Amino acid sequence: MLSRTSWIPYAGLLVLFWGVWGAFSATPTDLYGYPDEMIYVIWSLTMLVPAAVVLRGARWDRRGVATAWGLTAGLTGAGGQLLLFRALSDGPAYLIFPLVALSPAVTVLLAVGLLRERLARLAVVGLVLALVAVVLFSVSGGGGVDTGVWLPLALVVTVAWGVQAFAMRKAGLNGVNDATTFGWMTISGLVLVPLAFWSMGGFPGSYVWQAPVLTAGTQLLNAVGALFLVMALTRGRASVVSPVTNALAPVLTVVLSLVVFQTLPSPYGAVGIVLALVGSTLMVYSDEKSGESAVTEGASRPVAERSG
Repeated sequence: MLSRTSWIPYAGLLVLFWGVWGAFSATPTDLYGYPDEMIYVIWSLTMLVPAAVVLRGARWDRRGVATAWGLTAGLTGAGGQLLLFRALSDGPAYLIFPLVALSPAVTVLLAVGLLRERLARLAVVGLVLALVAVVLFSVSGGGGVDTGVWLPLALVVTVAWGVQAFAMRKAGLNGVNDATTFGWMTISGLVLVPLAFWSMGGFPGSYVWQAPVLTAGTQLLNAVGALFLVMALTRGRASVVSPVTNALAPVLTVVLSLVVFQTLPSPYGAVGIVLALVGSTLMVYSDEKSGESAVTEGASRPVAERSG
């Protein structure tokens, strides 16, 4: 049986890969004007690399429940990515990203309401701090702006990505292995590639070779991080894993941006770093204590009661 804290190493690797990816993800667009839709296409292809690794020697789960939750995780994740590109073309990023950053709240609500996951008071405090930190990392400006199609699209993306994390956790609870879930996620991303080309109006013009190569390198980090997310959610509670990873990855991104690009965090970012570290620490500590309590309680029960 998996221990209550077996998700932590995978969450740590997720933060590492997504933190580095976040620091360099905008580079192809900033340097070469590479279209977001082409970044999606290349990302979907990079998913094949970790998929090939995790599927090697693994058994493909052919059960209907594996297909249902795998496709749910894949289509909500990839579909949300495409809708995000459309929203960003119509609305301001400084309003869209803070809204989308609340997707862990959707995951927590689903996990508590449908999976009956319980959060201790200390974990609730950590959750609130982590969610506030995620929003602060996304805030980059302000000002009045008219609402348009971007607002409902951003709301759909928020719900979709919250549901995606829940679906990964649900697949794990149903005994679906990591390879099958990630395999369906890879298939889903590839299935939506024609929609990306349709959104661009066809294949884009020629770009210098550095643009797709740099995109492939950064998006491979994204794809590997997605695999670690599946592994973390298979082993840990969605109400803890999702907020913790979404709060800590931007911390590493900010640190790398400071070191590599000599970019100081904004006041919002500085406060977000502190809240992310404190909130995540509280949630991990609370999860470890609840695991220890469960072990102690099980060990203290009479043998007849435990075998009954």
